[in-house]
Amino acid sequence: MSSEYPSFFTSEEMSLVQIYIPSETAHSTISELAELGVVQIKDLNPSVSSFQRPFTPRLRRLAEAARRLRLFEGQIKSLSPPLGIPPLSAIPPFPTVGPRAQNAYDELEERLKEHEKKLSDINRSFEELSKRRGELEEKSSVLKETAGFFNEAEHRHTEIRTSFDDGDGTQPLLEHAAEYGTLPGDSGLSGFDLEFVSGTIERTRMPTFERILWRILRGNLYMNYAEIEEPFVDATSGKETVKDVFIIFAHGAELLGKIRKVSESMGATLYTIDSSQDKRADALREVSTRLEDTDQVLNNINQTRRVELSKIAENLEAWKDAIRREEEVYKTMNLLSYDQGRKTLVAEAWCPTRDLTNIQLGLRRAMETAGTSVPAILSELRTHQTPPTYFQTNKVTEPFQAMMDAYGIPTYQEISAGTIAVVTFPFLYGLMFSDTFHGFLVLLTGAALIFYEKKLSQKKLDEMLGMLFFGRYNLLLMGIFSMYAGFMYNDFASKSVTIWQSGWEWPEDANGTVAAESTGKVYPFGLDPAWNGAVNSLQFTNSLKMKLAIVIGVLHMTFGICLQVPNHIRFKQRISIYVEFIPQILFLWSIFGYLIVLIIAKWATDWSKSATGPPGLLNLLIGIFLSPGTVDPATQMYPGQAFVQVTLLLIAVACVPVHLLGKPYFLYREHQRVVGQGYRGLTGQENGHPTSDVDEDEEDGVGQAVADEGHEEHPWDFADIMVHQVIHTIEFCLGCISNTASYLRLWALSLAHSQLSDVLWTMTIEKAFLFEGGIVVQSVFIFFMFAMWLALTVFILCCMEGLGSFLHAVRLHWVEFNSKFAMCTGIAFQPLSFAFEDDDADA
Repeated sequence: MSSEYPSFFTSEEMSLVQIYIPSETAHSTISELAELGVVQIKDLNPSVSSFQRPFTPRLRRLAEAARRLRLFEGQIKSLSPPLGIPPLSAIPPFPTVGPRAQNAYDELEERLKEHEKKLSDINRSFEELSKRRGELEEKSSVLKETAGFFNEAEHRHTEIRTSFDDGDGTQPLLEHAAEYGTLPGDSGLSGFDLEFVSGTIERTRMPTFERILWRILRGNLYMNYAEIEEPFVDATSGKETVKDVFIIFAHGAELLGKIRKVSESMGATLYTIDSSQDKRADALREVSTRLEDTDQVLNNINQTRRVELSKIAENLEAWKDAIRREEEVYKTMNLLSYDQGRKTLVAEAWCPTRDLTNIQLGLRRAMETAGTSVPAILSELRTHQTPPTYFQTNKVTEPFQAMMDAYGIPTYQEISAGTIAVVTFPFLYGLMFSDTFHGFLVLLTGAALIFYEKKLSQKKLDEMLGMLFFGRYNLLLMGIFSMYAGFMYNDFASKSVTIWQSGWEWPEDANGTVAAESTGKVYPFGLDPAWNGAVNSLQFTNSLKMKLAIVIGVLHMTFGICLQVPNHIRFKQRISIYVEFIPQILFLWSIFGYLIVLIIAKWATDWSKSATGPPGLLNLLIGIFLSPGTVDPATQMYPGQAFVQVTLLLIAVACVPVHLLGKPYFLYREHQRVVGQGYRGLTGQENGHPTSDVDEDEEDGVGQAVADEGHEEHPWDFADIMVHQVIHTIEFCLGCISNTASYLRLWALSLAHSQLSDVLWTMTIEKAFLFEGGIVVQSVFIFFMFAMWLALTVFILCCMEGLGSFLHAVRLHWVEFNSKFAMCTGIAFQPLSFAFEDDDADA
């Protein structure tokens, strides 16, 4: 019997169930299961393509409705000012289940079509009028610029660009203008015998356009252009284009034809302008009047579109929610198989065993919602398939479980480090980020995110803030443990704090010499503040932090190895306790456990009263392997030390062959016993549990059917087992050394953080206090340096150093801790749920 309470250290016990769903209640049943969010539906049609599945046509219609909603949302967001879209909680619920649900979706589909048609007509009219308005603006600019040109030409000589002689003896226009000061004809424009071409062209093309005309016409033209200040905006794409107005004079239809062809090929827009001043004025007034009318019509169309989009915005979120739910339901229904004889849909699903009762109640609610008297039938199956791994988490444990799952999904019913990391992860982080003040800033950040949790959970956060909000309780705990480690190391922004009376005094003798003397008192907690500023302060703190890192590291790895025991018991592999767990513990503690004992003994010994000085533990450890049985007098700590060290070394050496050969030997004997009795090798699993040492369970009368598909028996191969064990043994023995050394990062990062904090203090605030000047100047300088110190503290020490400590703490858990007990061969539980629909939609 499974417990009604979730397990904190192992995944939930899972059951494979089969559900017979009547066709008339299929939609309501799937919707109810998605609301529960505890059922993972299996695909019973793996060989059928998505196009051949029965509900694909319905999914196409829903996809089309979703496209329309995305179109509406994009147009709503493009309005200026944008419309407000009410949140889903403020909108009346859409009937997604029940007898009227199908009619409601059909009505919604028709309504969306009508809205799309209206908006399409409105947008088309708006684009056409906007295009026409752009043409009118261009023509207005041409009329204004050409009018200015003609008016200017009436009063003074026209500026003519340089041209080349055409070589046939004719007199170019430039020479005539230079000689007579006017174009051919009368001195006034009324006597011109030239015709002209006018229009607009993109400003970037004007130099090329001008050169081409001079070369093709050999200078037999007069050209003038002016810039249009306001850019033209394309109504469809919104792209801005800067244009110039040009007017080109030439003589003869052939030259004018060439000018028009070149203009059109360069993308210019040509306009017909009359040379008469009165007609130009009339044309300008007419264009201005048409522009005003067009603006009025565009304004009316824009208001109509805004009203239409306002109606859509009122229910947009509800419609999106309903369409996403419906898509999820029909995607799931495509996974089911259809029983022709019973006219029912058949589903197979994984679910937590403790939720079977809730699922049964959900099926009854679905029957009542559908308005029928035929319920869905659920039966539990016995299977050899491996269930997915599912952990019941809350907002505190979820980020820690997500971090551990990133290393690998735990095997079904295997001990997971997710809950354990709630304590161990912030603790290791705190040892590396050991500063009371900086830890308080991290604590304050986490507390603020928790305090505004309700408000922030209702907003769409960016990626960075979303990650911080997701791990808000992690930040809180990291801040607490960082403050704890800061008090332990007596480090407050690189300065020590005297809370209690120090255990050292600095009396001055008759000669004026100051020497440290112990008062006989012990500082109650943490590092004595007297060490701050001492000559050998760095040497002392280095030794302390390095040894503490080794102690913490070995204890952490030991705890990881001990977690093998519940795994072996759970999977009924008790032989592994004797041939793997015990040799690993003995090997680790014969070497590094002994080192921890020596560290604690060295700390507990008063070496000022000893005849010999404190020994170097690193040399002592090396000497155990290089010269077993002999002890250097410099490293002698207690009588009989040589015998103890030789015994521990022999134990460690003896553990290697036991670990290497023990498990393969017992597996070989078990295989021979089973084969000798005439049975096949039991390599399957019972609900995901290895059955090599499993007794037959009595039938419990629930779900007598057995689902064995997907189960594959692998042939027993002693060579594979031996190779695996050799790799595992080498990895563990070498890993004990490398992993222990890896925990030295607890010392290295703490040292780096402390020294960087000290440098930052020295280069900013300390310099400000030592600055000599007037009191006003010094006050301003102190304020400026304090602001710089605080900013650098937050961005460098808290953000950058904090992120570095976070990543190192993750690494210690993944490699040094999880590798000791976690197989991580599980499959993640992916339940049918409406809870993650917003994330899916954004993706």
